[in-house]
Amino acid sequence: MFNKWKPMWVTFLEDGVEFYKKKTDNSPKGMIPLMGSTISNHCQEFGKRMFVFKITTSKLQDHYFQASHQEERDAWVKDIKKALMCIQNGQKFARKSTRRSIRLPDTINLSQLSLSMRDPDHGIKEMKLEKDKKTFNQVFTGTCVVDWLIASHSVRNRQEAIMLGSTLLNEGYLHPAGDISKNAAEGLTETTLLDNSDALYYFPDSGFFSEGNSSDDDAILKEEFRGNVVKQGCLLKQGHRRKNWKVRKFVLRDDPAYLHYYDPAAGDDPLGAIHLRGCVVTAVEDQSKKQEVEGNLFEIITASEIHYFLQAASSAERKDWIKAIQTVSKTGK
Repeated sequence: MFNKWKPMWVTFLEDGVEFYKKKTDNSPKGMIPLMGSTISNHCQEFGKRMFVFKITTSKLQDHYFQASHQEERDAWVKDIKKALMCIQNGQKFARKSTRRSIRLPDTINLSQLSLSMRDPDHGIKEMKLEKDKKTFNQVFTGTCVVDWLIASHSVRNRQEAIMLGSTLLNEGYLHPAGDISKNAAEGLTETTLLDNSDALYYFPDSGFFSEGNSSDDDAILKEEFRGNVVKQGCLLKQGHRRKNWKVRKFVLRDDPAYLHYYDPAAGDDPLGAIHLRGCVVTAVEDQSKKQEVEGNLFEIITASEIHYFLQAASSAERKDWIKAIQTVSKTGK
């Protein structure tokens, strides 16, 4: 009605998409049925607004969604396209359909295997790599996945490792990063996971982030962007002048310790940066600080005594952000 963009918690069902005002709400604000719907990627209707996709219902109603980054948008579009195909063919949507086709042993627990792969001491080592003038943070190669599965005695040979890795990818325990791995994940190769040092992957919620370099000069990043991405996500931020609250995407880096914030609709240039070395970060429970927002607030006070007020979507998310920022502020220069 008003054509305004609002942050929503969105839940994907096998036959529809529900959206909530908050993650903790019991009932949705609305539901988009997928029967007879179509989905469009790479929407161009909004100028600078990036990572938008559109669901058009059977009644020709358009619903637009914007993801926080390209990989998130592609994952939503891929799953919804698969669900639409399943509905059209009278099938039930399920990510685990690959288990039967490649005959994995019933004793393999994919969830437990994923946790072992992410173990900081004995799991797959995440790296910062440069491919095709882009810098990928918190990634690893397909070859690393295959080597780890063999070394951990999860499989007997490389072929079994590729099959098991493909299942982890198809069921969402791994995500593709870069054109080579994305093309494979879309079914353009014999297996969805590639035993290839040029095929890059990342763990969901790991802090993965990619940055494009348009020339050799751009490869020399600013000092504050040299650190590894520790955490990223969207938060509400209070403005310093008007004191209004706006959704911003935050990227937390270590060594040097910086928290950059972006307009999710305006591209890759940050609106500002918070130097975290020696900062103080605490949860805010004082009602006078909340104004028009509800709970889950926290405050960052920098070494130069600049105050930033932020709001997370839940108490658990606030706790995670505070812990991550405290760690970076102590270890990063």
